[in-house]
Amino acid sequence: MSLTLDDFDYTLPPELIAQAPLPERSASRLLVVDDGRLADRRFADLPEFVRPGDLLVFNDTRVIHARLHGVKESGGQIEVLVERAIGPHEALAQVRASKPPKAGSRLRLADAFDATVLGRVGEFYHLRFPDGDEVHALLERHGKLPLPPYIQRAAGDDDESRYQTVFAREPGSVAAPTAGLHFDDAILARLAGCGARCAWLTLHVGAGTFQPVRVDDLGEHRMHRERYVIPQETADAIAATRAAGGRVIAVGTTSLRALEAAAQDGPLEAGSEETEIFILPGFRFQVADALVTNFHLPRSTLLMLVSAFAGLETIRHAYAHAVAGRYRFFSYGDAMFLIRNDDAV
Repeated sequence: MSLTLDDFDYTLPPELIAQAPLPERSASRLLVVDDGRLADRRFADLPEFVRPGDLLVFNDTRVIHARLHGVKESGGQIEVLVERAIGPHEALAQVRASKPPKAGSRLRLADAFDATVLGRVGEFYHLRFPDGDEVHALLERHGKLPLPPYIQRAAGDDDESRYQTVFAREPGSVAAPTAGLHFDDAILARLAGCGARCAWLTLHVGAGTFQPVRVDDLGEHRMHRERYVIPQETADAIAATRAAGGRVIAVGTTSLRALEAAAQDGPLEAGSEETEIFILPGFRFQVADALVTNFHLPRSTLLMLVSAFAGLETIRHAYAHAVAGRYRFFSYGDAMFLIRNDDAV
């Protein structure tokens, strides 16, 4: 089957794009999708669908204060979104300006320090930050939390906690692993009580997660690179779960991408790598049996991923159901629980 970008489009009323979190993390809705069957539930019901012996794999990345405002030497206003640190004092970043800054020029950021433009690396600028504090320390002190572009307001005090998972611990993302935002301590305790186990990996989400697909021929699309770390204890837990007949449940597309990337060349192994894996319908999943995820943007690579996981027609039906049912969409929106369907198209 030859797929184009139009195969992953849908109409979303703008008012369904969640602009703020609900008062309680687990108060969101949950659409359960199993072999084409749909069930409208609450996220607090998730433990009912998890079996004893199942393993949930979470992404423990932490969102950094990656957004900085400043000026060029000419006085022109700029906005910098740090993609990732590539050393103690260097980073790759997106820079929005009326005219692109030149290599060798300096950027005055947050009216606090200067960064030097060393050049370009693809779509990003290579920036050198001042000696002294490392990149993440400077960002934590002077940067702002970067909410997604479809949230049409500046980050507030509540976002400092609510746009982080309760288990966030490894700083490095510019966007939250949003499926994890629904989990609170009570849900985690109930999952443990029903005999499920939890494991952790780290994938730092880059700004490229919001980049649109610009080609109709999906074979020409190139994914952004993201680094992930799978600890040995997580690899061991997955192997033990498999041996005992349990399911591996990926919490979020970031966890799923890391797991599947690590298993492309053979059995999953612990370690740290970069991935630009692009998952489309027809992809053969090796690790994840189920997926907790939010609703994704039209024409996006993440919508393609969930279509590969549950089936394109199933996802089309589920999304039409969610729109008709007035579910809340995207980062602060509601969730889905998808069971993998290897036979669906």
